[in-house]
Formats: sequence, structure tokens, C-alpha cells
Amino acid sequence: MVDAIKKVGIDVPAVVEPIKAQRRFGIIVIGDEILSGRRQDKHLATLIDLLNERGLSLAWAKYVADDPEQITATLKASFASGDVVFSTGGIGATPDDHTRQCAALALGTKTELHPSAQELIAGRIQSMAEGDPIKADLNTPENQQRFKMGEFPIGSEIIPNPYNQIPGFRIQEHHFVPGFPVMAAPMMAWCLDTYYQDLFHQENRVEQSFIVPMGIESTLTPLMERIEASYPGVKVFSLPSVGDATKGGVYAQRHIELGIKGNANLLESAWIALRAGTQDLGYEIHDIS
Repeated sequence: MVDAIKKVGIDVPAVVEPIKAQRRFGIIVIGDEILSGRRQDKHLATLIDLLNERGLSLAWAKYVADDPEQITATLKASFASGDVVFSTGGIGATPDDHTRQCAALALGTKTELHPSAQELIAGRIQSMAEGDPIKADLNTPENQQRFKMGEFPIGSEIIPNPYNQIPGFRIQEHHFVPGFPVMAAPMMAWCLDTYYQDLFHQENRVEQSFIVPMGIESTLTPLMERIEASYPGVKVFSLPSVGDATKGGVYAQRHIELGIKGNANLLESAWIALRAGTQDLGYEIHDIS
């Protein structure tokens, strides 16, 4: 592979130090309303922003229906992955909320009322009662139903909810938050800042790209594969476009945005090799201003 790069006149280091494996972050968005289009998902974009602000990135995302078997299978696989995972939705106490029970099933355990969650929910009930003794009675069927929102898999820790005090929960590096973005966003931020600060800004990650007018992915793919093989820790990406007449210039015609991303200390040689290899294939290069 190195010889293939040298053909374009680029010197490649004899030994490239491997990059230390980074923790992977994932998100599971649960809810029929997302899949049906009744609501637009905001959690994915929010988590990407929260991670990027801290020098981290999202490795994967999954959308899951309000189906117990599907949720349990998805969580079982993600628990086994060793990834840091955020799960949104399905932790309420209505018949279509299955996430709490499915998380317990995926772990081979049961749910139980968490003492801190019980205290927080009781406090919320009292504050919402506004002095009405009937509404404040914790033993009414309505309030007993509300306590189900505090039943988490055994061994869980709570995640504070600054919006209405009804907590989420975390277990085995999985963080379960409500489906409401106004609640989920600060809860996800709290989890990152509380448990993963040691991972923040460990790597100076950058992204560089250029435009290849009339580029053909099948022609460029072998070059992309050679670059990745020769520079561990560098990822090559290709974003094809049919063209946009409103932008003009090279963007108006069919083109490919070709680039690399990864640790800034590794990109210089890979960047030179990618550009030289693209030109060696007979393509023009237009830098992105």
C-alpha cells in the first residue's frame, strides 16, 4: 500500500504510530412519533453539538419504535458494545413507555423504585398540588402511577432533570433521558460533564476537503482506501453532488467533495497524498474557500 502512495512522489513514513482507541458515543432515539413523522427528532443534532463542543464525536445513531422486543434487542446489543450510549424517550409511565423495563430485561434484571427518584417525584407532586390536600395525597391511584417513572433497573443511578425534577437514570454507561428535548439536552450535558470530562479535547481533530469537478467515486475509491491504509487514524470521506445551479462555479456541475478528517498531527502527509493522488488520476482540484 505504501508503494502505491510513493508512486505519486510522496514520501511515507516507514512506521506510523497507531492512534489510541477512543471511546465511542452512540444514541438510541425511541418513539413511534419519530418514525411516523409526527415529530421531528432533535436529539441527534443536539447530542452531536454537545459532543463537538467537548472535543468528542458521535459514532452511531439508531431509531427504534415503541416495540418492547425491538427496544430490548437494541439495548442488549448496545450494552455488550462497551460504548457510551444515550437513549431518549420511553421512560414515562404510559402504556407506550417501555424503555425502563426493556433496559432491565436486556441486563437480565428487574426494575425497582429508586429511593432518590421516589423522593424527587414526591416533591414534584407536592409542588404541583399547590396546597390541595387531595392532589398532594401520595396514595391516590394517579400519584402511585407517577411513582412508576422512578422504577429503574436495579443498580441504576439517577440523572437530574432540571426542568421538572422527574429524573432519568444511568446504568453501565447507558444514559436514559426523556423524549422531550427541553429536558433531554441539559440532562445529556450533565452526564457528559459529570462522567466524561477526562475525555474532553484529548485530540485536536480537524477536517479538510476540496472539490473534484466531475469526479467519479468508483475511480477515487482505490485512492481513498490506500490513504486510510497508509495513515492509521485518518478517515477519508466523499460527498457526491449532482450540482446546484444557485451556487454557480464548480458547485453548479456534478462534483465530489473529497476530504480527510482525524488528528491534526496526522493529516498533513495524508492531505498531500490525497491531493497528489487525485491529480494523478487526471482530476482538477478546487479548494474550498
